[in-house]
Amino acid sequence: MVVFAGQGDARRSLALLWRGVIGAPPRGGPGPKPRLSVDAVVAAGVAVADEQGMAALSMRAVGERLGRTAMALYTHVPGKDELLDLMYDSVHAELPSAYPESAGWRGPLTTWAEDVLEFYVRHPWLLQVSQARPVLGPHEYAALDTLVGLLGATGLGARTVRRLVGTLLPFVQGSARTVADARLAATVTGASDEEWWSARAAALTELVPDFAERFPAVSRLEREAAVEPYPGEDGPQAPPYPEREARETFRVGLGVLLDGIEAARARLP
Repeated sequence: MVVFAGQGDARRSLALLWRGVIGAPPRGGPGPKPRLSVDAVVAAGVAVADEQGMAALSMRAVGERLGRTAMALYTHVPGKDELLDLMYDSVHAELPSAYPESAGWRGPLTTWAEDVLEFYVRHPWLLQVSQARPVLGPHEYAALDTLVGLLGATGLGARTVRRLVGTLLPFVQGSARTVADARLAATVTGASDEEWWSARAAALTELVPDFAERFPAVSRLEREAAVEPYPGEDGPQAPPYPEREARETFRVGLGVLLDGIEAARARLP
């Protein structure tokens, strides 16, 4: 399921997103402040999405988490569209805003990619929010500004940096999506990875006995590049095979991308 951000009223949504910068109008008169607030509603929405997924997100579900009716939330957040925008921007505040400048450009970019990978694994529902239309909130902009700054340290031109933003972020998101899916697969399907692969491998061997001859390149790759558990990752607590595969693919792929940046730097006049 792909969800598009920014479907609420533009001015109202942006005013809520930037309320910490432009200031929010006071509510009510003297006396104790209400227990509900925009921040409380957003935090509850994030908790629902983290625990139950995007499909479970509704104003009613958020209200139940707060012990209120859905109608009580509308005083603070106009609707689900605006809530999603606020949730998306809010969690981006978790990302580091700076990395050591003394470490050159490659080390900080590597750490940035690792941080962003774990960020998406913590909040897999973010991966369902389309990147075609950004939320345009302050925390999303801060995260983008950090990445642009790290890429700017490579010395490459602005046009190249712009394209690298559109290369690195989707790469990390794709890796995170595979990790998140690997963790969810057994729960959703009711079958472990071992059970799933064992059943299908046996059936495929029986139905297509000449598989290796039909697909020699794939068969050779499977023989020569099998993924082994990392030290300390074997046994019952080991991550599932698809997650190990995704993390190794991320590590190797990131290295190749950074090697490409290094090669581009070497061509600078």
